[in-house]
Amino acid sequence: MAKTAKEVAIQPLGDKVLVQRVQAADISAGGIVLPDSAKEKPAEGTIVALGEGRLLTDGKRTEFTVKKGDHVLFTSYAGTEVEWDGQDYLIMSEDDILGVIG
Repeated sequence: MAKTAKEVAIQPLGDKVLVQRVQAADISAGGIVLPDSAKEKPAEGTIVALGEGRLLTDGKRTEFTVKKGDHVLFTSYAGTEVEWDGQDYLIMSEDDILGVIG
């Protein structure tokens, strides 16, 4: 079960978002059980928390185009991996998000 940002205690800053990556498949499409070393990390996850938005020159902040709870696709090498309480998360820029699923 995914934890909320408050339970995670990680608050992204600026235009950053906190994403919990979906779990990699344990079995290939052909039915072969995959060891951890052969699993590809999926480039999708759920947004757990948002920063305040990018600071503009006039002192205002931009609004995010995504929201907490969105299931998103992101670039393969997006963000920085962090671990909190046994769970893996990514902190990435909103620019690294390619789209929202569903």
